[in-house]
Amino acid sequence: MSMPNKSKPSPSVDEIAEMATRGEDVSGFFTNEFTVVRPVRRVNVDLTPGLLRELDERAARLNVSRQAVVKTLLLQALDQGGGGRATSERR
Repeated sequence: MSMPNKSKPSPSVDEIAEMATRGEDVSGFFTNEFTVVRPVRRVNVDLTPGLLRELDERAARLNVSRQAVVKTLLLQALDQGGGGRATSERR
């Protein structure tokens, strides 16, 4: 009868950093299954019923949320105005 295979515990973040500093391949420790969470500040915007209806129609047509439509249109308008930061910095 064989003993259960005891796996070695995963190295700590600091240990992985040290391995990378030594030039070792540390790619096996990363799954690329993460999302970057940036701070969000909620705001309220008052909209007319007609504008809200247009937003909802566009969101339905694009199969995205109302919020996604608002953010996209706002970024486009800011980009057209010029002088702003790069789009990727605002998302």
